[in-house]
Amino acid sequence: MTRRIGSLVWRIILLLWALSVILPIIWIVYQSFKTNQQFFADIWSLPSTFQWSNYSKAWTNLGVGQSMLNTVYYVGLSLFISLTLAVVNAYAFTKMEWKLRNIVWSLIMLSLFLPGINILVPQYTLMRALDLTNSLNGLVLLASLPLGAFELLLLGSFMRSLPKELEESAFIDGATIFQVVRKIIVPLAMPGLVTIGIFKFVALYNDFLGPFILLSDPDKYTVSVNMYAANAMMEYKSDWVTLLAGLVITVIPTIIVYMLFQRKIIEGATLGGVKG
Repeated sequence: MTRRIGSLVWRIILLLWALSVILPIIWIVYQSFKTNQQFFADIWSLPSTFQWSNYSKAWTNLGVGQSMLNTVYYVGLSLFISLTLAVVNAYAFTKMEWKLRNIVWSLIMLSLFLPGINILVPQYTLMRALDLTNSLNGLVLLASLPLGAFELLLLGSFMRSLPKELEESAFIDGATIFQVVRKIIVPLAMPGLVTIGIFKFVALYNDFLGPFILLSDPDKYTVSVNMYAANAMMEYKSDWVTLLAGLVITVIPTIIVYMLFQRKIIEGATLGGVKG
């Protein structure tokens, strides 16, 4: 009896948590199809006619279209560079023997306990010295070059589980180290690579503080900074339905990624935990 009650309580808690996430999204979606007059008249009523023009206005007037292109460039290039470096570094730490490897590994793991906000000032100073402030390329460098402890932990757990005989047989057949990594290590560690890629995508897409500090030109804003600037404009121009339409547009990519790769995330995290 007690177990049933406990199970029922947990189900109610999970249901309330799900509703707290889903209901605000539903509210934003149907508000984005209203006129401003309907929105201010009754924020709970359904739209009488669907105002699709709100989305075109958000795309052009609020700069959502340009910010989406900037974000695609920033996230896409950063993902490619960071995942490539993650594979190389994880292989070097898990499959190769070299001096001070354990010490360097410990220092990298120590970064998990350090607040990331502490490095914002040194990063900005470095970007200013390199004349890379207000630059998407500078933002890409900051996002992709630092060695991520989380990526190394997860990807390293996959690589450690791979039999060393596979590499040795490839070396005997005359393969180079880069061929071994590309043709053997990467395909076998793909679940872990997909998992960290998805987490990295979400982190980069939702990143606000880095782009907000580094970028000053509105034409170079990412979606997060652009929506912040659009929200600040509402103090002088109450066009909330267009702002809500812009929010719906910016949320769509993360929802699509979640729907496409939900199983991959769970599978990769679970396998990484078992193999590690």
